[in-house]
Amino acid sequence: MPKNSHKSKFFASVFIVLVISIITAIITMVIFYQIQTSTMNPTPRPTFPPTTTVPPLATQLPRSIIPERYQVSLKTHFYNQIMEPENVTASNQTTFFTGNSTVYFECVQATSTVHLHIRELTVWGAVVKNINTKETIECSTSYDEELSEFLEIQLSEELKVGENYSLFLKFEGFMSPYLEGFYLSMYNHRGAAHHKDSNTERFIAATQMEPTFARHVFPCLDEPDLKAVFEVTIIHRKDTMALGNNRMKTDFIDGEWKYTIFEPTPRMSTYLFAFVVSDFTATESSHDSVTIRTFARPEATAAGHAHYAANITGKILSFYEKYFQIDFSLPKLDQVALPDLDPAGMENWGLVTYQERAVLYEEGVSSLLLKENIADIIAHELAHQWFGNLVTMKWWNELWLKEGFSTYMSNLAVDDVEPSFRAGEMNLIRDFEAAFMADALASSHPLVPPQDQVQTADEIQQMYDVITYKKGALVLRMLADIVGERDFKKGINMYLEDFRCKSADQNDLWRTIQQVLPKDTGIDIAMVMDTWTKQSGFPVITINTTTGEFYQKRFLYNDSSQSNVWWSVHITSMSNSSVFRPFLLETSDKVRKEEFISKNGEWILANINCTGFYRVNYNLENWHFLLTQLETEPQRIPLMNRWQLVDDAFNLARAKLVNVTLALNSTRFLRNETLLLPWKTAMSNLDYFVHMFDRSEVYGPMQAYLRQQVTGLYNFFRNDTDHSRVPEDHSLQHLQMLAVKVACSNGLPECVTMATKMFAEWMNNNTNNIHTNLRSEIYCHAVAAGGKAEWEFAWQRFESSEDTSEKEQLRQALSCTKKIWLLNRYLEYTLNPDKIRLMDVDSTIFLVSRNVVGQALAWNFIRANWEYVSKGNPALLVVGVASRFSTQFELEELQRFASDYELMSATRAAEQSIEQTQVNIQWVNDNKDIVHQWFDREMASRS
Repeated sequence: MPKNSHKSKFFASVFIVLVISIITAIITMVIFYQIQTSTMNPTPRPTFPPTTTVPPLATQLPRSIIPERYQVSLKTHFYNQIMEPENVTASNQTTFFTGNSTVYFECVQATSTVHLHIRELTVWGAVVKNINTKETIECSTSYDEELSEFLEIQLSEELKVGENYSLFLKFEGFMSPYLEGFYLSMYNHRGAAHHKDSNTERFIAATQMEPTFARHVFPCLDEPDLKAVFEVTIIHRKDTMALGNNRMKTDFIDGEWKYTIFEPTPRMSTYLFAFVVSDFTATESSHDSVTIRTFARPEATAAGHAHYAANITGKILSFYEKYFQIDFSLPKLDQVALPDLDPAGMENWGLVTYQERAVLYEEGVSSLLLKENIADIIAHELAHQWFGNLVTMKWWNELWLKEGFSTYMSNLAVDDVEPSFRAGEMNLIRDFEAAFMADALASSHPLVPPQDQVQTADEIQQMYDVITYKKGALVLRMLADIVGERDFKKGINMYLEDFRCKSADQNDLWRTIQQVLPKDTGIDIAMVMDTWTKQSGFPVITINTTTGEFYQKRFLYNDSSQSNVWWSVHITSMSNSSVFRPFLLETSDKVRKEEFISKNGEWILANINCTGFYRVNYNLENWHFLLTQLETEPQRIPLMNRWQLVDDAFNLARAKLVNVTLALNSTRFLRNETLLLPWKTAMSNLDYFVHMFDRSEVYGPMQAYLRQQVTGLYNFFRNDTDHSRVPEDHSLQHLQMLAVKVACSNGLPECVTMATKMFAEWMNNNTNNIHTNLRSEIYCHAVAAGGKAEWEFAWQRFESSEDTSEKEQLRQALSCTKKIWLLNRYLEYTLNPDKIRLMDVDSTIFLVSRNVVGQALAWNFIRANWEYVSKGNPALLVVGVASRFSTQFELEELQRFASDYELMSATRAAEQSIEQTQVNIQWVNDNKDIVHQWFDREMASRS
């Protein structure tokens, strides 16, 4: 014990006595004060207005000023082409940019502080002026990037309500090394063989401002409801061309620099501000009043690769103008096919950008079915010109108002301009499957979370998910069914007109639709729809056709999760012989209806054409009647409900609401089936079984069963497939590809032989005779069956190909190999942007993780290289690697990863993956033996 310890104890005792005395005195004074003032009426504490010079939330601007107009002048210093002297290896490329901006604004609340957003910019030279008096107001600036993204302008005097002001700032920065804000992209120019600079690198500059990256480019009020007009000048090297949101007003050359000045934009959000500087050339489209151009690499334009996109764009734009009864708001619409962009498309007003592979189509090389994807993405981005651009959500927590609407409208547009695709049902099924799966977890989120839960950049980024896009679209489809297509269309047209160039929330949408409904309709749109947008999940409606009783309950994969929520459910139903009157179910209690009692062995079917966002369960007898009808006369059941019955059966089994054998029994009829919908549905659902059991003894008999089931379908197309031909009908083309996929992946000998033979002929003869539709599957299965030679041949072709569709098919095929060392090499390539573009890093790792051989490799790789690989879509990586997790050890590893790593926008994906893994563990424990026995019995009965 130290020698001074006794003295320390003495002083400590004295200190404690003093503290106790002081506390006792304070308490006595408080009690005396309360007694003395109990009979008085003291003046209340002063209150302060909610407006203050400090932002009300750590990440959201105060509303003391409202922007009216930006004048932005930006000079980009990059070179389109690097001309390096011989023997010099250092690049003279620069990513530096400079500029100045003036924001004109109105003061709506007295303040002596102005806040703007900036990020990774150097800002100086602030000048604040009163537009009304022409006086300059002294000011100073402060910024702490570590604490916030606010630039704070302190003023020497208070701004006056109703007065107009301007704030001038100079800024400089560097282009982002990632695909956000203002960034540099590169492509290889393939000039004529005799040209001196043939096959050289060319650089372009592009922008991606959504959701919160405009602040990386210039100081601004970077929030969606703070709309303003943009007057833009881009200064760039004279051998390049600049595109902006609006058409060019004028341009001139000064020495080495070209000044491109654009016409003012409509009032718009900062996330829609865009410009591109490049040497691209255009393909023009036909339209009555709008100049439409699709820009691409010069050689891609010359080869006609943009023709299909250009041809369909005018048709889609005209469809929307007619549907909405509102003309496109700008005189021109430019589209740009960029070598690098994340996401696949961005709806910048008047300057829509896409990944190259999303819009370029090469006859004889691209799959015929690629046209469906091109039409779909263009339709989605053009729908945003109204939903998002013309009318914008007030805050990011209501992102579904633009993304859900654009997903919904794109299905209508593609069906109108390309009816031969018959894409409507398949897109609906895709949307249902994705939204149902995500929303069946307790960790899902409402379409409209509370605003305070969506504040940071990562929280905003997490809103870009299947709930926002797919569930949003399906809820709108449901609303259209409730009120009728005619009134729904009138309502959304009124909504667009009333809030043109403004911001709105979902309550504004509900009000406008309510206004067009007849007064006696008896439907309160807000009350009905809020149950679908303000709470997570969806219901399963359970119907007993013996008693006529039915009720709703939240559908969850995790049966241990408790929920007492209910929805306003629009119930449509029918029997063998009649269609019943629709009604709203607005309780979680049991209800009885006479028409739900089965008579004379009739089946009862609910949710006709799947217009409602809910699942349906029945008593076993009714399930038997419905599945029997599917096998004998399926045409008596509406097409979408044939998908619904199988999909519901499998997912009810996953939720342990029906026996898993009921779901598996629904696949027996596939043996003689030659229609796309039943096969697509069954294989989508059996994919879960594959992921749960492809590392166990169940997988052998499962593969044997699927080989038997698919043999008839494969033989149905075999003559065409063996001779590299495809049917004319689009649904049959999809079905042929599915037949090859199921047959080869389950080891049907004739399929594997066909794939390896065709691929070997390409390797040996250097001539690719494989039909473009079949390449993705044949490449994959040939690489899977082969070794080093096949993989390296595919890699060489990937590196040398300039066709975006061909490169994409090869990139996917490279992940199919069963050689661990080759998959490891491929993963390492993702760390080199010269081999795998940054925008493809996450999806390439995801593809490897989907390979049973590569799943563990990808999991280790992600953790070892998280800082780099998470720069793209980290949520995709987490979901991909965790899709097979079904053991306690894997769960603990995932939980450790979630706690130890900075997950950013993948936080929710990790939470959902943890919950899904817990569900998987329980489901496998409960069903592994049952499933194994079922496949064994099926194979024994056929031997």
